[in-house]
Amino acid sequence: MNAAGIPTDKAKSGVWGLDDILSGGFTRGHLFLLEGEPGTGKTTIALQFLMEGARAGEKCLYVTLSETERELREGAASHGWALDERIDIFELLPPESLLDSEQQQSLLYSSDLELGETTKQIFEAVERLRPARVVLDSLSEIRLLAQSSLRYRRQILALKHYFAKFNTTVMLLDDLTAEAADKTVHSVAHGVVRLEELAPAYGAERRRARVVKYRGVKFRGGYHDATITTGGMNIFPRLVASEFRRAVERTTMSSGIAELDRLLGGGVESGSSTLILGPAGTGKSLAAITFIVAAVARGERAALFVFDEELGLLFSRMIGLGINLEEMQRSGSLFIEQVDAAELSPGEFAHRVRKRVDDDRIKTVVIDSLNGYQAAMPEENSLILHVHELLQYLNRQGAATFMTVAQHGLIGDMKAPVDVTYLADTVVLLRYFEALGSVRRAMSVIKKRTGMHESTIREYRIGNRGLTIGEPLDGFHGVLRGVPVYVGEGQPLLQERRLFEEQQP
Repeated sequence: MNAAGIPTDKAKSGVWGLDDILSGGFTRGHLFLLEGEPGTGKTTIALQFLMEGARAGEKCLYVTLSETERELREGAASHGWALDERIDIFELLPPESLLDSEQQQSLLYSSDLELGETTKQIFEAVERLRPARVVLDSLSEIRLLAQSSLRYRRQILALKHYFAKFNTTVMLLDDLTAEAADKTVHSVAHGVVRLEELAPAYGAERRRARVVKYRGVKFRGGYHDATITTGGMNIFPRLVASEFRRAVERTTMSSGIAELDRLLGGGVESGSSTLILGPAGTGKSLAAITFIVAAVARGERAALFVFDEELGLLFSRMIGLGINLEEMQRSGSLFIEQVDAAELSPGEFAHRVRKRVDDDRIKTVVIDSLNGYQAAMPEENSLILHVHELLQYLNRQGAATFMTVAQHGLIGDMKAPVDVTYLADTVVLLRYFEALGSVRRAMSVIKKRTGMHESTIREYRIGNRGLTIGEPLDGFHGVLRGVPVYVGEGQPLLQERRLFEEQQP
């Protein structure tokens, strides 16, 4: 309580992400506007707001001018909610006399009578119940009754001052059905939250929220992804990595393959990101999963987020390479999630990754691949920004992150659909090349911020024991172009080939 006896704590919204964006919730005793077109989730948030108040022992009132009480209770039941007895629903209907054509006034506009009667009924309900929280649904009805901007503004001001006498926290809902954009309530309200729904060319609709205004409070600006699921509205605050600075101890993590560690200058560092780049079929997923196997062998936990491949196929394919992902999953050492880019927003994906790292203390994260992640983005620039913030956050939590990107083409000059090489701390390049009548694979490290690495190119093979990496290809140049030229002595490539064949059972 402050000196005036007004509670200084905030009224939580019942939506954890919205409270995070609003720096704790709604300031008590003020009037807020929640606006959005029909279907964006206004009623869902309003019900969560009142249920949160009921859980805190507060008296709550839902004044509805557009939906019936039955519709509201059915909507709540669809989320598995039974509205608490502390929540009163006041279904405000027009007086019967105003619906009777024989009793219509000829000297006065019927809207004058309806607006006055509506306001009177709202005030009577508040006087009777003395609620701490009120939802008024919706302003479009009051706007139509007011008919002019002046009367509408005066009516909103009257409601604001009336509720202020009782220190009531009020949420006004506006479905934006007016022909022209009316900012009247924006100037009167203490805060304004806007909900939007976007319809992509393919996939489910995308929802997002934005705080337009909040007097005297530093809120988290910008757009925040949102979803409506059974259980209510979920809002995923936009990730700002700079808010999560902390000191972490960085250690070198082995891949479990001596030759790969030598190529990487000893391994990769915790708290860093690694990008594995190459055309389809070069083994990018296997190279990333190799680090998961090594982490599990060290007794650590890891997370694998798969965008492109069906999990059953991935499990079968890895079994053929001597890696049992299902067993790691059953033992609790590995968390695996199949991500549907058409259904999942980038903000929700970042939240899921954060939750695993924070709750399960996971230090090895694999995202396979960024091509699938890009499908969840409206524009390439958005992908780069999302990836930047996510990598910065994971680095500051001491997690080693591995990402794969499939390039277009197979041999020769290839391009990636999105260039994120400058974001990653380490970049591993995989390539096909032609030699001795067969297609071979080569690996090189072209960048490492956290230390020295080999500048050589090594041939590797994929067999029933996973990755097998050979010695540096010193006698050739042009390997990365796809058609190498032999410039050394002897036949080191043939020797490498026999070495690989001898190592296969």
